[in-house]
Amino acid sequence: MPLYDRIADLPIEVSDYVLERHEVAVSSGWVRVSTVVVLRGAGVEGRGEDITYETPSQEAFQAAPRSDVAYLGSFDELSARLAPFGDDYRRWAFESAALDLALRQAGRSLGDVLGREYRPVRFVISTRLDARDWLAVDPQLEFKLDPTTDWSDEYLRVLAASGRVRCLDLKAYYTSTAVDSPPDERLYRACVELFGDDATIEDAWLRDGFGELFHGAEHRLSFDAPIHSVADVEALPVAPQRLNIKPSRFGTARRLLEAIDHCEANGIAMYGGGQFELAVGRAHVQTLASLFYADAPNDVAPSVYNASKPAGGLPRSPLPAPAAPRGLAG
Repeated sequence: MPLYDRIADLPIEVSDYVLERHEVAVSSGWVRVSTVVVLRGAGVEGRGEDITYETPSQEAFQAAPRSDVAYLGSFDELSARLAPFGDDYRRWAFESAALDLALRQAGRSLGDVLGREYRPVRFVISTRLDARDWLAVDPQLEFKLDPTTDWSDEYLRVLAASGRVRCLDLKAYYTSTAVDSPPDERLYRACVELFGDDATIEDAWLRDGFGELFHGAEHRLSFDAPIHSVADVEALPVAPQRLNIKPSRFGTARRLLEAIDHCEANGIAMYGGGQFELAVGRAHVQTLASLFYADAPNDVAPSVYNASKPAGGLPRSPLPAPAAPRGLAG
């Protein structure tokens, strides 16, 4: 049975919702703001997090009049009614809150409904600080890093020699953002030649002749930013062997679970990704990793890693499986 069909008919009752603002000043020098959607019904709450990056958009959302979400029926029918609630990020906040609410009203967990076992979650840390400083604190850490053109060949060689880099995110598909990273031949060659097969190469630009740089390393290529549905996977310029699964990019539980089904049916290795969640959204990506790709190098480290400079005493991989899971958050 397709995964989505297992949750589609869950009954749900919604009366209203409230919003919670979360913010943190992070180590890279900016203030991250997110909004938690709290759907309420039958004396129970379900939570989802809007991870939209632009603070003005978050503040406008928080200040806007509340929409009428009162509903009694199935999760699938409610999901269809949520279509006008914004782009994929905001839609996922409501969608995940609704799924969390439906599961909690039923007294069940996502793993229970999907027939999947929760497992301890291996995680890597994603940082824009110098990875050497983190390794000095904990040599066993694993990393997902965003190489840029100002990285020297020496620094790249040091990182490769550490043997601790599991993903190199080249971010070629971002436009008009603070992390845009146009393709660069020197950088691309270094990622292929210096790092081994255990270092996935994510979101490399493959057009305009750059694809030739990855000849023989196609199995290391993965994609993230362009993926919002199975159709996007099938439209990629190469048949991927690895994919980064970020639920907020899919917007709906249907598209997310269809993508997971597609990957499992086609032998595509998955690993989880986060988007700087500050609250329950981080628990959601950890839950999905626990159920579907627990042993992968998941970019779902506890949020304290985002806010901290290198320090000891932080949670270490793997994260334990939830002992008594309920709802979507585990």
